[in-house]
Amino acid sequence: MYKIAIVGASTLLGKELKDALTESSLAASNVALFDEDEGLGQLDQLGDEITFVQAITVDAFEHVDFTFFCGTESLTRKFWREALRAGSTVLDLSGALDQETGVLVRSPWVGEQDVAADLFTPAVVPAHPAALALALLMERLQQAAPVRDAAATVMLPASEFGRAAMDELHQQTVNLLSFQSIPRAFFDAQLAYNLLSGFGENSKFNMSAMDARIRRQYSALGGRRLPVLAIQTITAPVFHGHNFSIFAELERPVDLSALEDALSGDHVDLVLEDTDSPSNLAATGQNDVLVRLRLEAGPRNANESQRVWLWAASDNLRLYAQNAVDCALDLRRLRPQGTVQ
Repeated sequence: MYKIAIVGASTLLGKELKDALTESSLAASNVALFDEDEGLGQLDQLGDEITFVQAITVDAFEHVDFTFFCGTESLTRKFWREALRAGSTVLDLSGALDQETGVLVRSPWVGEQDVAADLFTPAVVPAHPAALALALLMERLQQAAPVRDAAATVMLPASEFGRAAMDELHQQTVNLLSFQSIPRAFFDAQLAYNLLSGFGENSKFNMSAMDARIRRQYSALGGRRLPVLAIQTITAPVFHGHNFSIFAELERPVDLSALEDALSGDHVDLVLEDTDSPSNLAATGQNDVLVRLRLEAGPRNANESQRVWLWAASDNLRLYAQNAVDCALDLRRLRPQGTVQ
């Protein structure tokens, strides 16, 4: 039995992670929920047991095997070294640590990564779900043929930025329909019925930082194995789920069936019918990335390239939590007895 701490347990991601743990082989673990401010004291359920969100104390990380940070970046930076000093393995889902020295961006879902985690690894960052979905799809396309050029547009939902962002999108929508002024406290811009590549100057979130984080983590997952990918990130007026529009130019012609075989497999659900187009709604609650494949008009000879379009969708919180749990399962080899070494 392991002891697990979730810091930021009252966030959307913290709640999704708690559910993912209860569905995994770590379900029998002793899980403690931690947060600060408005999250304190909230009742929650772990399996059949009722528990509550606790304050982070001096000894909160004692004898904890795995600590998942799911809250704000500032909360992670405040406490992650305390967890390390207590002997816990740190997994950061907040986006705070992927540029710290020695910290590794990981996913067991993607092929061999450049450096393996060991006892000297200070922390592991389970890859952002957008970076992970892109890495999965580009890795599999490359199995069919070398990729000459590739670009992706990533559409982020309000839930990417937390519950407050979802509340503001909801209120903006309601107010617009009733011809009232809209709230802008979070985005400092109108997101309802709109697409944004950036927020207002008084926004509480930096869109450029999210864009850079996805690019950075895609590169970290693939090293030099994955194709160079141009990434454009925008925010869509939806509450939940990632959508991706991906273009790739392959160096040689490839049959549709061969591409379908290359893309299919664990964590990817290839949609073959036009009537079942991947969408953020269809992806809700799914563990896989939903993908629709389309080829441009076929090449005239064997020396021409093949142009491919992918339309994909995934449950952003679900994918993030599932990958984080799989990262923890992969790291069990570093603490095989489930006790602090």
